[in-house]
Amino acid sequence: MNTLRTSTHLGLIGMAVLWGASWPWGRIVAQAMPPLAAASLRFFLAGLLLVLWLYRSGRMGALRVLGPRQWAGLACASAVGVLGYSVFFLQALKTVPAGKAAMVVALNPVLTMLFAALLFRERVNAIMCLGLGLAVTGALYALSGGALGDLVSSSSGVGEWLLLGCAACWVAYTLIGRIVLIRVDALTTTTATALIGAALLLMASIALEGSSAWTGLAKAPAIAWYSVVALALGATALAYAWYLKGVQELGAGVAAAYMSLVPLFGMLLSSFWLGEPVTSSLLGGGATAIFGMLLMNIGRIRLERTSHSATA
Repeated sequence: MNTLRTSTHLGLIGMAVLWGASWPWGRIVAQAMPPLAAASLRFFLAGLLLVLWLYRSGRMGALRVLGPRQWAGLACASAVGVLGYSVFFLQALKTVPAGKAAMVVALNPVLTMLFAALLFRERVNAIMCLGLGLAVTGALYALSGGALGDLVSSSSGVGEWLLLGCAACWVAYTLIGRIVLIRVDALTTTTATALIGAALLLMASIALEGSSAWTGLAKAPAIAWYSVVALALGATALAYAWYLKGVQELGAGVAAAYMSLVPLFGMLLSSFWLGEPVTSSLLGGGATAIFGMLLMNIGRIRLERTSHSATA
């Protein structure tokens, strides 16, 4: 049992590493390939691997029994979580350093918790609220380069605003997924949204980038192709597999706590692979954001324990 739990925890650390690495990989892709075509390739590859995983787990039948309303929900989730997020993600990484951009991950659980409390009446406590404030402040401090006022002034770059669009799309995807997952299991949801999203990205690429974007892919350097494959197989399929295993064996709260490591790995790997500088604002803001996310998870665990004690 201890060995099993150790492997699960190591898998969650691996998940955080891969999701952190997705930022420098995305930066390489964004500067060398047409963004919509590259994103479409990423999700087609990931979708094929997820279909294989679904088949080997004996759950292919779950796709065949989905009703029109469920497909509509999955399509909405794909539109914001795959199409919308991918556009903001790759467009932002054209101008924003990957390590700095990774700090936006700290806003995802914060905004999700806030809207879940407002829309679904999910409970929060003082520790979670304190963590929320620290995570938001730290992430915005890092994104603004230590000048929070720049985010609301004309001196703020387009890339920083596109990153906030990433956070908004992820929150919308999570909240829509919360409704969809009532009747559809997580693996089926992820497989369907990846494939639908890949199709949406393909249509958007043809309409906006034209056929020349696809013929131009052949001219992209090898490192960009390696990065697309790494994003598809590592940051999408494998990282999700480790995350799902963590949720199943340790619980959603424990697994989600490892998300706090993603900005750290994003910053370190961007510095290592791309030679990006690690500034004082990035270190200070990143540390504050990570501490805030840890507090949010501590507060969530205490809230769950209190609820269990009350119902026992």
